[in-house]
Amino acid sequence: MTNRLTILACCTFLSLPVSSYCQQPLYKDASQSIALRTQDLIKRMTLKEKVGQLLSPLGWEMYERQGNKVKVSQKFKDIVAEKQIGMLWATFRADPWTQKTLKNGLNPEMAAEAANELQRYMLKNTRLGIPIFLAEEAPHGHMAIGTTVFPTGIGQASTWNPSLLEMMSACVSKEVRLQGAHISYGPVLDLSRDPRWSRVEESYGEDPVLTGTLAASIIKGLGGGKLSDPYSTIATLKHFVAYAIPEGGHNGAAASVGERELREYYLPPFQSAVNAGAKSIMAAYNSIDGIPCSSNSFLLTDILIKEWGFKGFTVSDLGSIEGIKGSHRIARDYTEAAVLAIKAGLDADLGGNAYPNLITAVEKGTIEERFIDTAVSRVLRLKFEMGLFEHPFVNPQKAKKEIKTQEQILLSRQVAKESIILLENKNNILPLKKGIKVAVAGPNADNVYNMLGDYTAPQAEGNVITILQGLRAKLSAAQVSYVKGCAIRDTTENTIPEAIAAAQEADVVIAVVGGSSARDFKTEYAKTGAAIATDKTIGDMESGEGFDRSTLDLLGKQMDLLKALKKTGKPLIVIYIQGRPLNMNWAAENADALLCAWYPGQQGGSAVADILFGDYNPAGRLPVSVPRSVGQIPVHYNRKSPLDHRYVEEEATPRYAFGYGKSYTTFTYHELNISKQTTKGTYLISFTLQNTGPYDGDEVVQLYLKNQFASTAQPIRQLKHFERVKLKAGASKHVEFVVTADDLSVINMEMKKVFESRSTFTIMIGSSSDKIQLQKELDI
Repeated sequence: MTNRLTILACCTFLSLPVSSYCQQPLYKDASQSIALRTQDLIKRMTLKEKVGQLLSPLGWEMYERQGNKVKVSQKFKDIVAEKQIGMLWATFRADPWTQKTLKNGLNPEMAAEAANELQRYMLKNTRLGIPIFLAEEAPHGHMAIGTTVFPTGIGQASTWNPSLLEMMSACVSKEVRLQGAHISYGPVLDLSRDPRWSRVEESYGEDPVLTGTLAASIIKGLGGGKLSDPYSTIATLKHFVAYAIPEGGHNGAAASVGERELREYYLPPFQSAVNAGAKSIMAAYNSIDGIPCSSNSFLLTDILIKEWGFKGFTVSDLGSIEGIKGSHRIARDYTEAAVLAIKAGLDADLGGNAYPNLITAVEKGTIEERFIDTAVSRVLRLKFEMGLFEHPFVNPQKAKKEIKTQEQILLSRQVAKESIILLENKNNILPLKKGIKVAVAGPNADNVYNMLGDYTAPQAEGNVITILQGLRAKLSAAQVSYVKGCAIRDTTENTIPEAIAAAQEADVVIAVVGGSSARDFKTEYAKTGAAIATDKTIGDMESGEGFDRSTLDLLGKQMDLLKALKKTGKPLIVIYIQGRPLNMNWAAENADALLCAWYPGQQGGSAVADILFGDYNPAGRLPVSVPRSVGQIPVHYNRKSPLDHRYVEEEATPRYAFGYGKSYTTFTYHELNISKQTTKGTYLISFTLQNTGPYDGDEVVQLYLKNQFASTAQPIRQLKHFERVKLKAGASKHVEFVVTADDLSVINMEMKKVFESRSTFTIMIGSSSDKIQLQKELDI
């Protein structure tokens, strides 16, 4: 009788049914609501166990390989015992920073086995048996050995194709989950308005609408937040917020931006992704108006939770909580930094070295335990939503068979084809005929890792198709000659004379230049994993995290190579493989054709060859403006003041504008109509698009608005809608866009988004931001 009364009393206190104590803890009962299960589990946890759930240490040292077998490492056992951790980051990551290679890293099957071993250990060797979250980098494919590698973010954005990117992200999400991980880091939603910044390649360009639209489709492909689906991941959006406009272009530096611009430009892509189902957001390293993003309650609580109703959890960037003390110097020690961060609404600690200080802070009364409870509830709720307590294990054989299939490789090739931008095509030199003899030169013509970008794992031989290999697959061996000519940066490597000789024997010269984000084992790395630029060793790397630039010029002897090839008098096709918009002035003026392929991924060489020989008609469009020089920065298209005069030295306009890109065919626009709809502030915009050229092809039609009068200053034009339209030669299509009150709204003087009913807008339909084909006035 006494025991029953005790049980009844406990159950009453915890608001639990008595049956839960007769059989199993309520949190393990899948028939109960997630809210009750979360509440029950938190009430059973010690302070140390709660804080442990918020820690996400580095994961690649948490397993050991013994031949083809995998087991947990002693380091993992020790850290579980010491910190009661709830997450790991980058367990399957392989690159020079982690020192994991094809020899000592994990293939997909072994990764799945490692994930199972980690979960098994957590279930058997911790008091409450809480499964562990595994978070993985996945911005353009899962950063692990044996997975599918897609073009980097800036290339993905160049497709202007939301449905294609949804298919791509579904593939990435499946590969992450098949290996036993749960959280995918990406997409990167930083608006890039300074190409000196080292991480432009990861972003989706300079525009909030393009970035936000593509982000929503990517999140949908990652599962849309429906975590009970077997291949859905928790998408972690990076980096919150205004991270890509650092002072001086220095990665992590302060951002000079006001609240109005945050709300107009930098926050909307994140909100679009949150609305689509993103469940995790990473705070950025930078500060805004003197407040580090990692301890900014306005961003992490007022905006995310109170305004947007965000239902996931936030996480620091690696070491960014410690940076509140070290970099920003607004905390006296790491305990104070941790307290500032969690009070602001930062839930999880990537690295796991800052938040253990919260235990002492609670014990000393510096912070109330309720702040920890709130953060823990956000993490645990997602573990329950994902069903990890019931289904913590994966099938290694499925990982072996269903990762990087032929279908997924073809999808990578399709994304690459749609991402490539034709910038120049003088005298219609392209597409090439397959009977010609080609001389190939340049440091990026046959370099596997220079095709892939940052956040890429080591690749087995044959996984990546270089441009030289792609060309050789189209032509006979006798038709293709190759001389590298020079390196990206190292001026001691010089075979330009041999390249000239090869060019003189060819019908056409293809020069592949640009940059590289390829990490190597000579590079030094910061504790955050960012590469450290140095003048002591000269590798190819001039882009990627940590490699900011003071100029945008081609490095090394690349310009010498291009000029020497031009002097041969042979038709010159220049291809830029790059992570940021580099200086293309000389190529624009002197090359017969110019293409931008960014970092096109493992099938990039095949994709480029498809375009050069007309097997695919290019339709990639620039998601970022290409400046003529560093002195123009920032030069984004949606500025608030017109460029009504030139600089002394040059034009004020960019070399290539946002949205620009050519095709092998031509398109005409006709019959713009605007009709008011029954819903207030809603208008149907329609027009006819016709393919008037000789080739089937895609056109990316773009709708821009210009607000002629508003209560606050507005952009000279702002993209609001777009569509990639496929048309047969000679065919036409009636294209429609619905412009809503939200499209026509502004951020007013009170920082509220409002629809101002007495306004005049110019509706502009174009093929790029500077090539408007149709326009009409709209009076509201």
